[in-house]
Amino acid sequence: MQSFRTEIEDPIVQKDIIDLERKITLFRDGKIDDERFRSLRLARGIYGQRQEGVQMIRIKLPFGKVTSEQLLRISKVSDEYSRGRLHITTRQDIQIHFVSLDRTPELWAELEKDDVTLREACGNTVRNITASETAGIDVDEPFDVSPYAHALFQFLLRNPVCQEMGRKFKISFSSSDEDTALSYLHDLGFIPKIVNGERGFKIMLGGGLGSQPLHAELLSEFVPVDQIIPTTEGILRVFDRFGERSKRLKARMKFLIKDLGAEALLKLVEEEKKALSCKSFEIDTTAFDGSIPEPLLIAPKVEIADVAAFEVWKKSNVIQQKQAGYFAIGIKVLLGDFYTDKARLLADLIKNYGANELRLSLRQDILIRHIKEDNLVFFYQELAKLNLVELGYNSTADITACPGTDTCNLGIASSTGIATELERVLAAEYPQYSENKEITIKISGCMNACGQHNMAQIGFQGMSINSGKLVAPALQVLLGGGNLGNGQGRFADKVIKIPSRRGPEALRSILNDFEANAKYLKFLEYYDAKGETYFFELLKPLSEIDTLTQEDFVDWGNADNYVKAIGVGECAGVVIDLVATLIFEAKDKITFANEAFEEKKWSDAIYLAYAGFVNGAKALLLSENQKTNHHAGIIDLFDTVFVETNKIVLNSSFKDLVYQINQNEPSEEFAKKYIQEGIAFFENIENYRTKDLANE
Repeated sequence: MQSFRTEIEDPIVQKDIIDLERKITLFRDGKIDDERFRSLRLARGIYGQRQEGVQMIRIKLPFGKVTSEQLLRISKVSDEYSRGRLHITTRQDIQIHFVSLDRTPELWAELEKDDVTLREACGNTVRNITASETAGIDVDEPFDVSPYAHALFQFLLRNPVCQEMGRKFKISFSSSDEDTALSYLHDLGFIPKIVNGERGFKIMLGGGLGSQPLHAELLSEFVPVDQIIPTTEGILRVFDRFGERSKRLKARMKFLIKDLGAEALLKLVEEEKKALSCKSFEIDTTAFDGSIPEPLLIAPKVEIADVAAFEVWKKSNVIQQKQAGYFAIGIKVLLGDFYTDKARLLADLIKNYGANELRLSLRQDILIRHIKEDNLVFFYQELAKLNLVELGYNSTADITACPGTDTCNLGIASSTGIATELERVLAAEYPQYSENKEITIKISGCMNACGQHNMAQIGFQGMSINSGKLVAPALQVLLGGGNLGNGQGRFADKVIKIPSRRGPEALRSILNDFEANAKYLKFLEYYDAKGETYFFELLKPLSEIDTLTQEDFVDWGNADNYVKAIGVGECAGVVIDLVATLIFEAKDKITFANEAFEEKKWSDAIYLAYAGFVNGAKALLLSENQKTNHHAGIIDLFDTVFVETNKIVLNSSFKDLVYQINQNEPSEEFAKKYIQEGIAFFENIENYRTKDLANE
């Protein structure tokens, strides 16, 4: 169990994993509160499953890039610690399931051998930074956004600014104005631009899906590339300080903008400039600028028996790159699930005959990049042996679905079961839709929209429906969403709720009506012309519940009658803090601040000390039954309850003490002073706490 400690080369990673192991032991011994431990493990990619006693592990793969070595490593880990299935998510991660909590430290250590991390894959952190899977090969891109996504990922990984925010924060980079990384539904979305010969980004701020989807606002039409990291850090500092922490459903960036107003929020961001770790950040792109490496082996010449089938596949699943003579191959992955036996063979294939790189897509697919035109026939043959040449990559027939009730605590109805059935219907009855790139179908098992159902032209959301004393699985049918490009998009209307078993018939009704009546109109044009009421009436017969049969009470992919069972969701890392735990952790922050100081990381040291101030103040406020919903509120309330009443004596107000953080540049001198003041503050609050407990 302990051998992994000596195998980790990076001391920072080693410390991280050993700390996880230590915290698991403390949790097992009852020395860490369950809710507090949940927050810690989520920030390390460990997510409780619907099934008791096992965990889902989310493997963080920035902008979906995977080498053969990494894919082999992930496969090895999945076979040893899980069940050999790899699930691609809509954020370009890979998830494995049914993992024992006690084995997660050694699992993580195994992954790190090939530079794969779990850190900040879940919880109230900056989640995996996504990007268009075609970044770097897109014929329409102004420049490759990959190095900028990579640099921002590296800057934010383990950054104290974004470890314990009120909620998760999502960032995307699109390769072009087509905006295939969907900037408008992200907390921060970047679209590349060149203005007067200078590289930069259009930035969208405060978008999101969930139960209340909200379109992002324009932050700036153009921010130079050297400013994207300072801009992001400033926004995260404001979100961390002012973001909601008590009301989970109101704790996203989109609600902070709504509460403060965009102008006031940007003013707060401006006020953080002095305290930023860097005023400008030059991003080195050389690792991405080189020529495409030659394959290790020469692909053998092969003859295809069915040339027509090859040409159809090529038209459907092959993309011409901006690099002359090179192509990318799209692999349609049903439900985003593939298995380690095929993953290993795929890894060998791209290493020996490709450029040792693939990218996972937001549609839960795989894109093999940098394949020479002469080698396409060979790749077709080899992929066909793996049953990985199904037509319809990135098409209507390529349905996106979250895991739903298979493994997720929040799942209400089966998203994978209905997705499988709808793909069968499309293949059997509507084969022409394997060529349609305009209509997307997306499915989520609940309102949280992990399947992005409410931004699709046709979406389905898992629900339930009552019929007497029985409960049947149901689907909310949504229509009219879509990506319009260049930071613009639209969210679907909730048209009608129907029993899940009638989902295929609903799809048939929608497509049959569209084909019969739309003529030259695109789907969204036709939907707008007809209106939501028209489609409600079209689907209304399917919503009647007085004709339910026994089959309607059995969800797709299940054999038993449906039971609505929703567990405690962990998407947001909900935390119930105990006073003693908070004080303990706040002191930890001061210790970590000292360690960062010794490493000459002045900005990190200062921010960790700030977190110590706030957590310590929060602990004392809770001891007095005082609550507040964000950091700024904690700081104000501490003055009201403790300083102004002389219960705690400081040389200044607590507000002035703490807010030195944005009044000073991150220098060695200020870091040292701020940490010392943090230590003195803790002596003060611990003395107060000791006296308070003695008087109880």
